[in-house]
Amino acid sequence: MKTLQAITLGCSKNTVDTEHLLSQVGEEYTILPEDGGEEADVVLLNTCGFILDAKEESVNAVLAAVKRKNEGKVGKVFVMGCLSQRYMSQMPALIPEVDGWFGARDVAPVVEALGCTPSAASARYRTDDHAYAYLKISEGCDRRCAYCAIPLIRGAHRSVPEEDLVKEARQLAAAGVKELILIAQDTTYYGLDLYRRRTLSRLIDKLSEIDGIEWIRIHYSYPADFPEDVLDQLAFNPKVCKYLDIPLQHISDKVLSKMRRHVDGAWTRELVRKLRERVPGVVLRTTMIVGHPGEGPKEYEELLDFVREARFERLGAFEYSREEGTYGAVNYRDRVPKEEKHRRLEALMEIQSGISLAFNRSRIGSEERVLVDDYSDGVLVCRSMYESPDVDGEVLVKPADGLSVAPESLRGRFIDVKITGAGEYDLIGEPIK
Repeated sequence: MKTLQAITLGCSKNTVDTEHLLSQVGEEYTILPEDGGEEADVVLLNTCGFILDAKEESVNAVLAAVKRKNEGKVGKVFVMGCLSQRYMSQMPALIPEVDGWFGARDVAPVVEALGCTPSAASARYRTDDHAYAYLKISEGCDRRCAYCAIPLIRGAHRSVPEEDLVKEARQLAAAGVKELILIAQDTTYYGLDLYRRRTLSRLIDKLSEIDGIEWIRIHYSYPADFPEDVLDQLAFNPKVCKYLDIPLQHISDKVLSKMRRHVDGAWTRELVRKLRERVPGVVLRTTMIVGHPGEGPKEYEELLDFVREARFERLGAFEYSREEGTYGAVNYRDRVPKEEKHRRLEALMEIQSGISLAFNRSRIGSEERVLVDDYSDGVLVCRSMYESPDVDGEVLVKPADGLSVAPESLRGRFIDVKITGAGEYDLIGEPIK
């Protein structure tokens, strides 16, 4: 059989696209590991084109694959995803050694270029053996935030039908997946195009009925028009983690207006208050942007005050970067110097590190149920419902003496632990016998 090496760059949404694609070619190709050997009949790169660093990483990966091709180690190089979608008119001339350029939604054309027949997209070829999996519930975005290029790249919002998602989730559960992480450009927008109303809560009900699925985690929730019934899922559905990823981006009315977020500071504060009140114990993850047009010293200080006040358990932040084609790039001047953006980012994250540390320390002495992701260097690498993979810390557990099973056999299983120590990111736990 011919060999195919798929290299996925960027976000978890790309991972899902790659796995859907590989499920359609697996009978014709031997799928090589992403970090496997140098030789392959075909190398397929699923690229990211969102921000400058991601674009540079993707271009470098393409050039590395072309180098292998020129050395005779690779037969063909195909490139798909956000980078090629965004620069389709330029990339073929810049890197002519690539055998095929495909857009972000071009799964079927890639399958055909590989000499295979496109089939149902709900099947997945797992590229890892984790007990968690991302479930992409929609594609594209109808929002037009000033700083964001995603609608330009991925197009309009398009929900995946409920029956397809349930089928896909059942297949994942049968393969040993215990945690579903719901992802999209905006998960709370789910269903509007298909069912004429937001139906994320109804989808969660259906996913909750699947045997084997024990945790459901919600990522990428847009704050405007947040659906009330999802709050009930967070509060009362035992399978839904009390964890919500809700990117807020800023608190200043001036900056939010320039960002075209369709909310203001008062509305944002009220949403955070409601989340805390309606879902006791909820862990909130958010992201902020510093240095966006309109953010002067006053607006930046307002952001710092809000972070101190809201005490988000998890927070990531980014420096504003001008992305060509976006509303902000066309209509605003980027007035904040790069050095000042960096200073603002560091000061914000210093405040957040203290908040994260205090939250983690508050859990010392508690007993928590954790999912074992790995066993490495004599330590069980775990997560509770309050940690999402890749973006949050971990619960590190040293197996107790006299453990009745081999520690490596616990991978992918739930265990109960007592939290005994905490740092800014990771926690220390010990098994409860």
